[in-house]
Amino acid sequence: CLHTENCFVPTSEIIAVEETELNKKRRNIGKWQKMAKPHAFTVYYVKKARNHRWRCSDVTFWCVDEHLCNQWIQALKELLEMQKSRPKQLLVYINPYGGKRQGKRIYEQKVAPLFSLASISTDVVITEHANHAKDNLFEVNINKYDGVICVGGDGMFSEVMHGLIGRMQKDSGIDQNNPKAPLVQCNIRIGKRLTFRSTDCICYSTVGISDPVTSALHIIVGDCQPLDVSSVHHNNTFLKYSVSLLGYGFYGDVLKDSEKKRWMGPMRYDYSGFKTFLSHHYYEGTIAFQPAKHTLGSPRDKDSCRTGCYICKKSEQQLAEQHKECGVKHEEEEEWKVIKGKFLAINAVNMSCACPRSPKGLSPAAHLADGSADLILVRKCSRFDFLRYLVRHTNQDDQFDFSFVDVYRVKSFQFTSKLSEDNESNVTDIGKKHFGQFCRDHPACCCNIANSTWNCDGETLDSSTIEVRVHCQLMKLFARGIEENCKDEAAYSQSSVEQLL
Repeated sequence: CLHTENCFVPTSEIIAVEETELNKKRRNIGKWQKMAKPHAFTVYYVKKARNHRWRCSDVTFWCVDEHLCNQWIQALKELLEMQKSRPKQLLVYINPYGGKRQGKRIYEQKVAPLFSLASISTDVVITEHANHAKDNLFEVNINKYDGVICVGGDGMFSEVMHGLIGRMQKDSGIDQNNPKAPLVQCNIRIGKRLTFRSTDCICYSTVGISDPVTSALHIIVGDCQPLDVSSVHHNNTFLKYSVSLLGYGFYGDVLKDSEKKRWMGPMRYDYSGFKTFLSHHYYEGTIAFQPAKHTLGSPRDKDSCRTGCYICKKSEQQLAEQHKECGVKHEEEEEWKVIKGKFLAINAVNMSCACPRSPKGLSPAAHLADGSADLILVRKCSRFDFLRYLVRHTNQDDQFDFSFVDVYRVKSFQFTSKLSEDNESNVTDIGKKHFGQFCRDHPACCCNIANSTWNCDGETLDSSTIEVRVHCQLMKLFARGIEENCKDEAAYSQSSVEQLL
């Protein structure tokens, strides 16, 4: 056999192998034009480009012997069959209004042909209303699928995540309203939203780029990235799951204000962010948290989470050993640290939350699957100091190197606002509530607003008092983490196409 270029590809990153129709490959075949009856097959594979972008490329092999050609096709197809992690059947939810109403078109033009090439069967559901995907996941025969794919915006991913996790707990008889209940892990992988999203921190933190073709190819080759999930409760009532950001104060206020200005499009976040920065509201309350003693790293080290992260693997093992030895009762008795104060922002992140605007994210050393979250407390400070802190998100400087910023690696925490602490439903408290609303409606007033809103992965939570617990590797994504030196990787598998041929 002969091919036209030097190309080393591990079998794990071959997409498909097909017999080639010669009438489509007649051009530029050089000396093979002199052959009486040349035979050929084409190998479709993952080609890695800059900035973690993947593309589908192909190389054609020619030979004179038809039997030999068929042998190679059969051998390569058998190698692909040995890749047991690859999905065969997928459930796809498409929000026709998500991704600037381009989700359905992008899926049909860019993603579906790749699934077809890789011989992946799909059942496609076009969602018709809010929570359609979530409700449907409680009804379908979920065991027939190797993965669930969401095509749309933040809301679609949240629906699929809540539907899948909720279905697993329901089937296992777990009460989600119990904040201390050990949740059952989801073995069915989720495919991240296959649309163009410039600020998709989940894609940027787990793959390195928000690109539909790249995400589709990660699904096809069967990548698997465990992911920590935080459960959020209020008064023993389940509220939400979070995989990226839980933000109170600044980020909560930005989200709440931007929800009123959806007509502005993506520009609304810049407008609301500037407005919230000028208002400079702080919020008083109490944070209680349990330090994550099982983790190896710390929020201020330089060990970023990457493909095959040893910190995530080791932390998972140590957490499992702790639970085996001590059980849930010991966990409840572990030390809680309590901090009272006035805060401009309280952020808890399960991942770095990196995006183009913030290449390193809110917490550069946060890990995807170590069973912990990084709790960032930004105390009351001047506008200038807070601006310095925000600017640090856009450069390479240590964003925690401020006297008014504290960061902790935790496995659970509780927050109670000052208003909730004092609230005994008396006349004085009612007056406080009304006065707080008056100040919100009149930004010129210098009085502080009593309560903010929690930003939970881009959705608002009105309960200011919450209890949060991190569940180690509760769900799995079709991803592999961020690869170092993506384009120049040399550590390929020895079973490569080039070596085989």
